[in-house]
Amino acid sequence: MNRARPVAAALLAVTGLALVTACGSNPYATSGAVQPVALGVQQQQPASTVPAGAGRTQLVSSTVEGLGTVLADAEGHTLYRYAKDSAKPPKATCAGACAETWPPLVSDAPALAAGVDAQLIGEVTRPDGQRQVTVGGRPVYRYAKDTGRGIALGQNVSADWAAITPAGEKAVAGRDSGGASATEPSEPVGPAEPKTIGTTDVGGLGPVLTDQAGDTLYLFTKDGKDSGTSTCDGACAKTWPPVRVDGRITVAESVDTGLIGRIRRSDGTMQVTVGGWPVYSYSKDDAPGEANGHGVGNTWYAVEPSGCKVDPARRPEARQAVATSSSSGGY
Repeated sequence: MNRARPVAAALLAVTGLALVTACGSNPYATSGAVQPVALGVQQQQPASTVPAGAGRTQLVSSTVEGLGTVLADAEGHTLYRYAKDSAKPPKATCAGACAETWPPLVSDAPALAAGVDAQLIGEVTRPDGQRQVTVGGRPVYRYAKDTGRGIALGQNVSADWAAITPAGEKAVAGRDSGGASATEPSEPVGPAEPKTIGTTDVGGLGPVLTDQAGDTLYLFTKDGKDSGTSTCDGACAKTWPPVRVDGRITVAESVDTGLIGRIRRSDGTMQVTVGGWPVYSYSKDDAPGEANGHGVGNTWYAVEPSGCKVDPARRPEARQAVATSSSSGGY
């Protein structure tokens, strides 16, 4: 198995978040796809109530479940601060590939703000000459995978990135708006731990993705690529345990970190996605290197490091006999 490393936001090379036609490409290369649901949000200050200003960026405050009050842009996208930047004096260090994943909030004129102390709002000149908005001296950014109101996936990417509060401070996970509650789990849910996505070679299949225990990971074609939802609950999730996560995800060096994401399941937990597909392990894989779930029900397939399903025509060399049912989707 390849050595794993923490996901470094500065190394992610994504330009937007959406559906692509070619499997194995970055699934976030264009706009328009349905995005994963992340942290719930209740917008306190609708963008329409902020005074308009030609050429000006607008900031609003919003309450994000689990984070409390944070800043967002006029479209409701959560704003973030970067630990490697400086506030005194203001300096932006996220450029190049980093800025593709974390687009800086730029403005042609002093930014307008609602629910924010105007004295905290400023700007800094970026290396490319653009003027970036600062809050409390900190340059602020969006996250490329946050493509709608309430998405705050950037909060968990690495210790260097955090949502920013109206005071310019880091938002702290664990704060709650008190207005949202998760639905009852449809299957037993234990504490989710930080996950490691690795790779291993399985006889007959080639390299496949694995979890930190070395177990093969699978996608379920009924979920749909980039759907932002998992359709495997109840008995299905007992046979195919979803790869849950509540912290940082680390990935093997052979895996493009831009393929890694997460969605919120119906029970309120977060599930890892790869290439836009929610991923699962298989309860009938008894040891690392097994892939007994590949091809089950013609709907379950091992996942390549590219985020694609392994060719259905391939079969593991030592596959156990597994009863399948196309009508049940192989549960």
